Amino acid sequence: MLYAVTDIETTGGHAAANGITEIAVYIYDHQNVVEKFETLINPLQPIPRFVQVLTGITNEMVQLAPTFEEIAPRLFDLLQGKVFVAHNVNFDYSFLHASFSQLGYQLDCKKLCTVRYARKLFPKLPSYSLGNLCKQFEIPLYNRHRAGGDAAATVALFNWLHQNDRNRHLHTMLSKQSKEQRLPLHLDVDAIEQLPKLPGVYYFHDTKDRIVYVGKAKNLKKRVLGHFSGNSDSKQRQEFLRTIHRVSYRTCGSEFMAMLLEAIEIRRIWPKYNKAMKWNRASYALYVYTDQNGFKRLAIGRSRKLLPSVMTYHLKMDGLTAVKRVIESFALCPRLCFMDQTEASACNQTHCKGVCGSEETPDSYNQRIDAAIAFLKNESPHFLIKEPSFDPEQEVAVLMEHGRFFGMGLLQRDLDVDRLEDLKEKLEPMPEHEVVHNLILRYAHEHPHRVVAL
Repeated sequence: MLYAVTDIETTGGHAAANGITEIAVYIYDHQNVVEKFETLINPLQPIPRFVQVLTGITNEMVQLAPTFEEIAPRLFDLLQGKVFVAHNVNFDYSFLHASFSQLGYQLDCKKLCTVRYARKLFPKLPSYSLGNLCKQFEIPLYNRHRAGGDAAATVALFNWLHQNDRNRHLHTMLSKQSKEQRLPLHLDVDAIEQLPKLPGVYYFHDTKDRIVYVGKAKNLKKRVLGHFSGNSDSKQRQEFLRTIHRVSYRTCGSEFMAMLLEAIEIRRIWPKYNKAMKWNRASYALYVYTDQNGFKRLAIGRSRKLLPSVMTYHLKMDGLTAVKRVIESFALCPRLCFMDQTEASACNQTHCKGVCGSEETPDSYNQRIDAAIAFLKNESPHFLIKEPSFDPEQEVAVLMEHGRFFGMGLLQRDLDVDRLEDLKEKLEPMPEHEVVHNLILRYAHEHPHRVVAL
């Protein structure tokens, strides 16, 4: 087996908007370097000043160097069919894969990361940078941050690791079943192997153990692995992969239950890389407050995250219709419900008992407001959604109480609960927000046979 031990220098950290300035490839057969390729490359774009300082490669040095297109045929033949080896392999491979793809080549190599290989053999080292590993193992490293020097050191490191690989980790890492090639640099493959093939919610953590992404899955193991397929060269994608250091999870009884928990957790944690569901909120809510004269007032307004509401509505018209209904049914004043904006001193509605004209006391009027609010809440029914769980002995239960999400959990199949309070004791209370509310109502509409009226 031949290994193409490779190092590149670039103009920046992701392939979508940056170019390669230098490359070195050492073809290694576990005994000797049998072929070597090294060249500067004109990236066809300026090299940032800080990169020039780091690598020593200047714009003047690459001005007359070949472009990637000029070296592509020879380089592709050199790499294809070999095991692609690099220190942080996905970085180097993403640049080469993207550069080849632009020219119509499809690079497809097995990959081996010497960072991950070193972690397998020596799991408790303080650092796995190329410089620190060479220092740790007394491997010479010359011409640092240049492709030739780093590639030569990587060959020596790879050889040293292989000589100390008593448990044949290399064979396992290169097997077709291995996931090592696909995973981000810092994510432990053992943690992925331990993921269950069950529905649930997974969390990606960064180096400070902050949750940066939340997702739901029908099959946790398969879905997490799906994040690391492909070779996207975008800045966001590469930054995302570099950020992930750990994955944790919580199993759920079904995919629907996982969907609800995902929405709740995204709103609770507000992870950096979640875009969907952050802004998908119901637009309007019904609020009640007491004015300076002591009268309770109803108002339809934009939904506010930290402002408690009586009811929520996806459309403003739904809220206004509900307010009009209780105005007529409970003889409320349209003006105090912001449904009459005329200039007159008092409203001209026959069902108003004169509160806006100072003919009624706050206590009397507020009693009718409380009755109207109770009516709106009671008008929304209790119902329970029951659906099958992955465990045949249990079923998923999602409770709506007066039209608002109470919580969810797993119940023993065919459990007969007569009292609402007894049912609530068996479920985990959870916060309601508009995304969860709408997901439940949509599910109930699409699966009426799983809705149990209470």
